[in-house]
Amino acid sequence: MDLISHRYRDRIMKMLSRSKGESHVSESNVHQRGNPDLLPSIDGIIEENLLPGSEIRHLDRLVDLLKAAQAGEACLLLMEHYSNFDLPAFHYLLRKSGPEGAKIAEALLAIAGIKLNESNPVVLAFTEAYSRLIIYPSRSIEIIKRNLKDPKELVAEVMRSTTVNRAAMKALGELKKAGHLILVFPSGTRFRPWDPSSKHGLREIDSYIKSFSKMCLVSINGNVLRINPEGEMHEDLVVQDRVVFDVGPVTECGPFRDAVKHEHRMREDKKQAVADTIMERLSAMHDEVEKTRL
Repeated sequence: MDLISHRYRDRIMKMLSRSKGESHVSESNVHQRGNPDLLPSIDGIIEENLLPGSEIRHLDRLVDLLKAAQAGEACLLLMEHYSNFDLPAFHYLLRKSGPEGAKIAEALLAIAGIKLNESNPVVLAFTEAYSRLIIYPSRSIEIIKRNLKDPKELVAEVMRSTTVNRAAMKALGELKKAGHLILVFPSGTRFRPWDPSSKHGLREIDSYIKSFSKMCLVSINGNVLRINPEGEMHEDLVVQDRVVFDVGPVTECGPFRDAVKHEHRMREDKKQAVADTIMERLSAMHDEVEKTRL
């Protein structure tokens, strides 16, 4: 495994020259459309590292979900999260699957954490290729509260997080009924094997499900960009792998949520019960695919 920033240095330099570099996030730019000029470079990296047999299983379910979105329904994708290449690989395989897959890729709008914009120009160059709605995640807010020592800076940053998230939710209210498939990672972070809490579902996922009409779960087995325990995101490790995305059935959000809350009616935090159920179902899908992937 090599550092992606080393193996693909020349390609990344070319990407930086094509990046719009819109790093700072405010209430005025939370919706950022993908930059297609960056896709060929990223596609090349993916092509070199995806092994034969990489695929999206049950693509027909996404076709049905897109039809519902195009009819004005709010449609949600809840996906496992292992790598900063989860979305790029998914987007690539969709476009390679034919015209219907290309339409699905075009309709994707990912909910992305602010760190992907503001942490590093290289990370932004990869992130910028895909359309996204930027939020200030709750985990990031907690980190800010722990690390900022100046009370004035802390207050200013907390206020910015509130402003960004308010603008993002307002934009989401419009975009989710405009033919998009809204992609959310319910763990809110990439899974780190040494940190079991990184696979814990965020309580906020219940609010997403509550405000959508239909959803599909998407599991991921394999990834071509591994987290570097000793480095930052732009120092992740690139590796060849067979990557399989599996799409769960189209599910009505309201009845799903009601059923979970009824099942856990004696539990105090029913919102967390909904998030936990999503993660349990994704884990079961993941385990089932793993039996046949290798």
